[in-house]
Amino acid sequence: MSQQTSPRGTFVKIADAVKAEIKAKPEMTELPTLATLMEEHGVSRGVALRAFNVLRQEGVAEPVPGGRWRVIRDGQSIDRRPLAEQIADVITRDNIAVGAPFPSTSALATRFGVSRPTVTKALDKLEAAGLLSEARQGKQRTVLALPDRKERSSL
Repeated sequence: MSQQTSPRGTFVKIADAVKAEIKAKPEMTELPTLATLMEEHGVSRGVALRAFNVLRQEGVAEPVPGGRWRVIRDGQSIDRRPLAEQIADVITRDNIAVGAPFPSTSALATRFGVSRPTVTKALDKLEAAGLLSEARQGKQRTVLALPDRKERSSL
């Protein structure tokens, strides 16, 4: 789009273009970055943000931690609970006993599709709640207690 085009309504056209791209690419899980939209369409940051908000209002995408946007597909179920709760569920889902080693930060980051520092923050909450042992250099975390409903509400 040329810079002389009025921005009024431009964000709707950008949102329509992104929706068409999502429909054409079933494997697409994330929206293009804000910078990519700005560059491809020759618009300001504000116009690109308004396009993202249109997609959010229409239920096509949602923001995720880290400034990215995730594509929401029909029939797709996404666990929107805090990461600490999702990681606490690993104990019960994987039948990890008290005293057993807990998966590494790297393994959890891969499993949940987030960065290692994000997992570390969630693990720190589980440590504070008394579910996991303290993280130390060269020592693997272990399970100290099994999660229950009362503990999850405090995470």
